[in-house]
Amino acid sequence: MRYFDIDLNLTKEDILLRRTVREFAQKVMRPVSREIDGMTAEQAVADDSPLWDFMKQAYELDLHKILLPAYYGGEGLSPLQVHLVLEEMGWGSLGLALQMTVVCFPFYLACMTGDDELIDTFVKPFCECRDGSIRGCWGITEPDHGSDVIAVGEDYFSSSKMRGNTQARLDGNEWVISGQKSAWVSGGTVATHCLLHVQIDSSKGFAGNGICIVPLDRRGVTKGKPLEKIGQRDLNQGELYFDEVRIPKGWMLADPDFYVPFLDMILASANLCMASWSTGLARAAFEEALTYSKQRIQGGRPLIEHYAMKQRIFDLFARTESCRAISRAAINLNFKLSPPHVEYSLWAKTQCTEMAFRNTHEAIQIWGGNGLTREYILEKLFRDARATLIEDGNNETLARHGGHILGEKYPRKPI
Repeated sequence: MRYFDIDLNLTKEDILLRRTVREFAQKVMRPVSREIDGMTAEQAVADDSPLWDFMKQAYELDLHKILLPAYYGGEGLSPLQVHLVLEEMGWGSLGLALQMTVVCFPFYLACMTGDDELIDTFVKPFCECRDGSIRGCWGITEPDHGSDVIAVGEDYFSSSKMRGNTQARLDGNEWVISGQKSAWVSGGTVATHCLLHVQIDSSKGFAGNGICIVPLDRRGVTKGKPLEKIGQRDLNQGELYFDEVRIPKGWMLADPDFYVPFLDMILASANLCMASWSTGLARAAFEEALTYSKQRIQGGRPLIEHYAMKQRIFDLFARTESCRAISRAAINLNFKLSPPHVEYSLWAKTQCTEMAFRNTHEAIQIWGGNGLTREYILEKLFRDARATLIEDGNNETLARHGGHILGEKYPRKPI
């Protein structure tokens, strides 16, 4: 269905961009995502998997560099245009949308440093890539530490008891990295580069972390098996192992002195992406429910003609528009500011993922038994939405971090 956009100020360029990505989402992403969803995790990344043709087509459309500034060879899109692209991709498949966006994370962070050597070594080749052969991933979560690593403001975040699974030490002009990242590294087993979080000063806990770029063809890097999971099965995830892996000193983007500000920038951006994809997912569920309610006959008439159903369909619509309003407002703010107001990204991610999940749940209820079968896409939308409540920081932890930020910004005044 052609979905109305409440923003009447979209330019011809905006509309053309949205139309192009919407067509790609409908004709390529949806079919590929459903095909991969029925495969094992290893089949999904095998040489004959449709994943690779999808990636190639996405790169040909320059979807891999939508977050990057034009100055370095990126698309230089406005915040609104980024949202338009991400929403349409989220509608097509949240898993493939995430896969396609995380490929740029190491290069996106390299842009933030403004370092000419990093730009020439990593960013420019990535932006020039048209066949999907250069792919990034984000290595933050560890086997022993999930939400611990983003718990800024908690006393244990900077405790020496918080020893990370991935350690880095400086040896002359090289960093030497050893350890493991968990199976939740998005794109981990198919990536060529990793934006890697490492612990440099264990006496400071995770406040002693750093962030670096590691090409995954370096000696000492090995990859685990692709992860089997219930949702976003079209998103490759898997473990990464580092055994005395050496990288030049200059490839460390942030040391402990700058780790938390960089972490906030990453969280702000990642959460904005998740909010935008979830808007597309919420819309997908709403559209499926609305279409079905017009076709399904119960009580001698279409479901949509029943009084209660009209209310339920409107609630789906309202949540979809709320997602769009929240995610657009947050992306428009934080893609224009440095440093970002992280609490607004956290607000967008937690609220949009919750509303998308509610939409998929309600859409299945409206479809009844048909919504539970693999014949239709609804049960996949539901499984994909469930994963969003946990990934990129589970919602409870993100809300706690947002509360900490607010407490720091607005200290209690005397009554």
